[in-house]
Amino acid sequence: MRTLYHLSLHPASRKVRIALAEKGLEFELKIEKIWERRTDFLALNPAGDVPVLIEPDKTILTDSQVICEYLNEVYDTVELIGNTPNQRAETRRLVAWFDQKFNFEVTENLVGEKMMKRFLNMGEPHGPAIRAGHANIHYHLDYIGFLTERRRWLAGKDLSLADITAAAHLSAIDYIGDVPWDDHKSAKDWYARVKSRPSFQPLLEDNMPGITKNKHYNNLDF
Repeated sequence: MRTLYHLSLHPASRKVRIALAEKGLEFELKIEKIWERRTDFLALNPAGDVPVLIEPDKTILTDSQVICEYLNEVYDTVELIGNTPNQRAETRRLVAWFDQKFNFEVTENLVGEKMMKRFLNMGEPHGPAIRAGHANIHYHLDYIGFLTERRRWLAGKDLSLADITAAAHLSAIDYIGDVPWDDHKSAKDWYARVKSRPSFQPLLEDNMPGITKNKHYNNLDF
C-alpha cells in the first residue's frame, strides 16, 4: 500500500490527495507533525516537509509538484497535465501561479498566520499579514473568474492539475471561512464543480481539533 505523509489543511498535501484520488490510486494517510522533527521522518525527507509519498515499491517522493508529475507519468488512467505541449505549459504556469504567487499573497497570510503559527509555536497571528491576505484574495478570485468564463476549467476544457492546485489552497482557506465567495460568482461556480467531484469528498470530511470549520465547508451547494 502506498503511504502519504501529510497535514490535513496543508494545501500541498491536499493537492497530492486529490491527484491520487483522480488517478484512482489507493493510499493510506499518515499525519506528520512536522514541528516535532522526527528522526525517522527526516530520514525520508531531510527537508522536514510534507507531503511525502512512499510508493508500493518503496520509492520515496517529496515535493507536491514532483509527486504529481511522477503520478501523471507513471499512471496513465487520467491525464492531469495535458496532451499537448501548449496545454502542459498552461497547466504548469497556473500550478506555479497558485503554489507560488497565491500561496505567498494569500495562503501564508491567512492559513499560515491563523493556523500554522499555532502548531509551530511561532507566536501570535500578525494582523497586517491577515489584512493583506483578505485584500489579495479578491484579485485571485477575479482571475479564476476570468479564466473560467472563457474555459470550462482553469487550463482548458478538462480538469487538470491547475484546478487541483487552486482548489487545494482555497479549500484550506474555506475551512476557516476566509473566502469571500459571494463577491465572486464565477469562481464560486467553478469551486462548486471541483468540490462535487468524488476525489474531493475526503477533504470535506477533515476536522481540525479546536477549530470549527466554516458552516458551508462540506456543503456541495454552499
